[in-house]
Amino acid sequence: SVTAAALIKYYCYEKYFNHAVNAAAAAQRKFSNDPIYTFFHAYGTLMQDQIQEASAELDTIRDDRDMSLCTLMALVYAEKKKTNPDREVIQELDAKVKEDRKSAPPKSLYYAGTFLWLLGRNDKARDYTERMIKFSNGSREGIILKAWIDVTSGKDAYARKAGKYFDEGLKERADVFALMGKAQYYEYRQNYSGALEIVNQVIVSFPGFIPALIKKMKVLLNLQDWEQTVDAAHRLLQKDKNNPEALRMLALHSLCRDGDITESVKQLSNLISSLDILEPHNPELYYKMSLAFTRVCGRNEKVIEQTLRMVERAFSVASGDSDLATELGYQMVLQGRIREAMKWYIIDRDRTSVSAMTGIIRCQLIEGHLEDAEQKLEFLTEIQQSIGKSGELSYLRAVLAAKKRRSQEEVTNLLNDAVDTHFSSLQGLPLGVEYLERLNPDFLLEIVKEYLALCPAKPPAQGQASAPQLQQCASLLDKVVKIVPGLLQGVFLLAKVRYQSGDIDAAQSSLQHCLDQCPSLADAHLLMAQIHLQQGSVALCSQSLELCLSHNFEIRDHPLYHLIKAQAKKKMGELTEAIQTLQMAMSLPGIRRAGSSSKSKNKKTELSSADCVSVFLELAEALWLNGEQHEAAKMMQDAINEFSGTPEELRVTIANADLALLRGDTELALSMLRNITPEQPYYIQAKEKMADIYLNHRNEKRLYASCYREMVEKLPSPHTYLLLGDAYMNIQEPEKAIEVYEQALKKNPKDGALASKIGKALVKTHNYVKVCLLHGVHTLLGRPPMDVSERLAVTLHFGCVNDFSWVNELPTLSDDCRYLVLLAKIQNKVDKKEEALLSLQRARDVQAKVLKRVQLEQPDAVPMQKQLAAEICAEIAKHYTSQRGYERAVKFYKEALVYCETDRKVMLELARLYLTLGEVDACQEQCSVILKNDQFNEDATLMMADIMFRKEDYKQAVFHFQQLLEREPDNYPTLSRLIDLLRRSGKLEDIPRFLDMAEKHSSRTKFEPGFNYCKGLHLWYTGEPNDALRHFNKARKDNDWGQNAVYNMIEIYLNPDNDTIGGEVFETLDGEIGNSTEKQESEQHAVRTAEKLLKEIKPQTPGGYTQLRILENYCFLATKQKANVEKALSVFTEIANNEKDHVPALLAMATAYMMLKQTPRARNQLKRIAKMDWSIADADEFEKSWLLLADIYIHSGKYDMASDLLTKCLNRNKSCCKAYEYRGYIQEKEQAFRDAALSYEMAWKYGNRTNPTIGYKLAFNYLKAKRHVDAIDVCHKVLAAHPNYPRMRKDILDKARAALRS
Repeated sequence: SVTAAALIKYYCYEKYFNHAVNAAAAAQRKFSNDPIYTFFHAYGTLMQDQIQEASAELDTIRDDRDMSLCTLMALVYAEKKKTNPDREVIQELDAKVKEDRKSAPPKSLYYAGTFLWLLGRNDKARDYTERMIKFSNGSREGIILKAWIDVTSGKDAYARKAGKYFDEGLKERADVFALMGKAQYYEYRQNYSGALEIVNQVIVSFPGFIPALIKKMKVLLNLQDWEQTVDAAHRLLQKDKNNPEALRMLALHSLCRDGDITESVKQLSNLISSLDILEPHNPELYYKMSLAFTRVCGRNEKVIEQTLRMVERAFSVASGDSDLATELGYQMVLQGRIREAMKWYIIDRDRTSVSAMTGIIRCQLIEGHLEDAEQKLEFLTEIQQSIGKSGELSYLRAVLAAKKRRSQEEVTNLLNDAVDTHFSSLQGLPLGVEYLERLNPDFLLEIVKEYLALCPAKPPAQGQASAPQLQQCASLLDKVVKIVPGLLQGVFLLAKVRYQSGDIDAAQSSLQHCLDQCPSLADAHLLMAQIHLQQGSVALCSQSLELCLSHNFEIRDHPLYHLIKAQAKKKMGELTEAIQTLQMAMSLPGIRRAGSSSKSKNKKTELSSADCVSVFLELAEALWLNGEQHEAAKMMQDAINEFSGTPEELRVTIANADLALLRGDTELALSMLRNITPEQPYYIQAKEKMADIYLNHRNEKRLYASCYREMVEKLPSPHTYLLLGDAYMNIQEPEKAIEVYEQALKKNPKDGALASKIGKALVKTHNYVKVCLLHGVHTLLGRPPMDVSERLAVTLHFGCVNDFSWVNELPTLSDDCRYLVLLAKIQNKVDKKEEALLSLQRARDVQAKVLKRVQLEQPDAVPMQKQLAAEICAEIAKHYTSQRGYERAVKFYKEALVYCETDRKVMLELARLYLTLGEVDACQEQCSVILKNDQFNEDATLMMADIMFRKEDYKQAVFHFQQLLEREPDNYPTLSRLIDLLRRSGKLEDIPRFLDMAEKHSSRTKFEPGFNYCKGLHLWYTGEPNDALRHFNKARKDNDWGQNAVYNMIEIYLNPDNDTIGGEVFETLDGEIGNSTEKQESEQHAVRTAEKLLKEIKPQTPGGYTQLRILENYCFLATKQKANVEKALSVFTEIANNEKDHVPALLAMATAYMMLKQTPRARNQLKRIAKMDWSIADADEFEKSWLLLADIYIHSGKYDMASDLLTKCLNRNKSCCKAYEYRGYIQEKEQAFRDAALSYEMAWKYGNRTNPTIGYKLAFNYLKAKRHVDAIDVCHKVLAAHPNYPRMRKDILDKARAALRS
């Protein structure tokens, strides 16, 4: 029954409504028409828009006491779903819901909460469920439902608490619904290994439970293990042959990983058939199942044909759904059917739909209706604050800016903004179907194409930097290719970017991969031919063109094919054949309509204006070289006429100047080039051409440099400064070049190429010292500036070895990785944390390359290289841990364990991290693995003890410590931890036994700093501060124990009686006996001593510095002078602002506010701490903050709230003397003298029966409780130590004796 209910709830939650109906029907037959299954059957029917049938079914169970509330709610929902809802019926049903809610039994509230949760109304569902839990005294069912509501609420504050509710629900027995919820919780916390473990547990315990198999498949994908994901999908299909989730996963795998379109289309067709059979009335499911495929298929017609079928089916069922109309429009755009797309976007009935308007803008931009598109874009940009920032909107603005020929900088900035916004929405999302949808590789490829349109088509000359847009392209495409390696369009574009960046080898490698996967990919063959041509391999270029033609005969209709072929012929000196080839290209449709498209056999070929102008210019040059000057001039005039008014017009002008040069007319060439102004595109190329004429044709170096100086004046940018510096280097003026390069470097300090050029110039001036200095500085910044020549020059001059990471050989790659790790250590030492992290990440990337190659080239070195990879990941994790980026740290520790599964050091760090995050089970699992292989591992044993303590299994915790101490009694770190544990578990009396064991172990124990530290702790915890100070003082100068001893001494000096600093409750009573001049002088002397001790503290970590600052300012508080308190408060506030949720700083702020009598402000800070999750690291500060807040509540008469905090305190520290004292005070005020006496007894006991104030209160309450003998006994003990203690003799002792006599 429980499993059946869980199955139905899963189907309802995942919106598999017909599955839910079938499962409910089966359950009805099996469990004798239990009304809950009737309700779920009706719910599934209702959600498929079969309102009448659902309403009729709901009416049959309306009078059932347990079902009435959820049934009435469902009837209200059903009425509202109707086309014309009856308002009176809704009002009547709503009134009945309100009436029934007042007297609803727990079961009824539970079902109502379930219904509201399934509808997505989590807040309302939580209200009902919490009422149900309250009325049923903590029903397990209710707790599990509450956990589900919280973990699916989308609110982090609720979701984080869901884990403990699931644990509570699983205490009695394994519950499939709770276990699935626990897996969901682990997924939310990004602990996918934990989720997998839980799911495996479900599969073993409930073998027929299909949702567990589905969940396992998805979690394996979250873990990025495609191989096991596919295996899980096949196993799922063996159990459920038409399972849509499995079919979708197999189709996605074929598409994303293998690029196997045929197999993917086959699986998609199976998926559609499955949905037709299993969920024919579920439009949302058809729609959602299609989304990922349209985004990752690279606009493949066969795939889109299938996804279009799915969305059309959905639209036929829900023709009023605007999202479906918009999606149909989007798919039409992908197919190039722009006018049909526009119709669908306009059909969208929700005229305010942002996605529909965005689609219309996209269509208008494609069709060239720029003004209309601009108006709509302006409107959407204005309302962006309310609708949320959109990457697509920035992209469309970039397309518009490009089409309107606005500056490259504006277009680039808009594209950068589109990329940043797009990826910000993916943060924290694991690999899965939703990630693929939202990654939207198709959109990213469109952005890449826009970037590429801004870049030169040819790679940069040697020594020149590539266009900055290409770096962004490479970064984008790396991500796409990594996630979707089967998307050949992405791999091809990556090859193109690498080619245009000058990385020819990498480009060829990517192209070869493309051609291996799809030999008929024409664009890949053409790019390969261009690469061969550029490398001077004309034969290989021709071979690539022939291969291209053999695979795709239609390539003859592509001008680029003829252009490359002609360039190859020209290189071989076959000018006549080159001219014939180019004339054939000129005759192709579309070539004389720059940037248009030609259609051939229903296939559309996009022609860029750059390709078109290249055909004209190549033909003009070939004609000129062939001696046909008149024809060449005529062709150039045709080009001028054809491209007049377009950005490519200036390319024609520059080419015309080249022809003038060929005629020897330099003046004409220069006059043509002078007409190109800075506002026009190709201005820089024109100036470069002019400079070339001055230098190489006229030998005028001064005018050559002036061309570049003018560029810098008119268009100052790092690129133009770079060109000017290069110009000075060309004319042998390295000093001037260095000045210019340094100016450029100030504008772009991250440019390694610039630093390299400075290094080269310095070598030319023989300034080797400055070269080394520059190398050192930039190495620290993670950008070594020297290339091969500079490194060799410096090596020869100084005889020192430099970093040779420029070689791409395996040994050098390995050395480079170690160099980056060392660099990170240096950066850490000089407090450059972010640069250190960057160096480590670069090292990780380099090591990934090493591991790939070492398996083939040096198999014996694999274990050593894996160890290094693990060390790098562990260092990255440590960095994130220090910055409190715990989730990322966990990810990198896990990655380290992938490389080196048995690395105990990493396992321990990961376990510590889990403990910090409060993930006790995960920590215990790690420690168990360590102890299995090394049963005496001290750190793991200590953590196990910590875990047992957190689970309140004190006996087991002490057992773990005892194990270590019996083997090694003088293990003082363990002993100090044990003392703290025994204090917190209320067993202070057990501590002396372990101290005696240590003392008997060696005759030198009494002189050991560690022993004295532990002894000091025990004395401090048992209310003997003076003796504690004596022992801490003996440990004070020790390297290991000194710092902690000094910290403890300072705390004792500032608060020897362990009072609640800032508290008001005991102020009056203590004031009567404690405001003597002698005491005030004693306090001031203690503050001065604490200040002296502070100078001995030498923190080693940022956290240590913060702790020191807090203690320094506590000294100011201890002076009780208003100016000092305010000064300290400003420091505490600064720390709290800089470090989120810093408990010590928040407590210090609250204390300062209390001393300034600003109680409301103090209370706000303390409430903030009270809402935080307790951690062992800040345990004492949590305790003090709870006590201070309890003090405030007691002072204002809120005893219940104070009692809750005191209970919280005693749960974490059962020896908390002050908590018992406060509790006794409350009970005394409520005249519950017996209870008060019991509380004061505990305070007296844990204070080692030394505090006279507590002794007085205990004796007084014994007297009131008529325990006269006990009262007299306590009086004797207090008066023996404090003979003149006020009122003790008169108020209590004499009265108790008199009472006994009478």
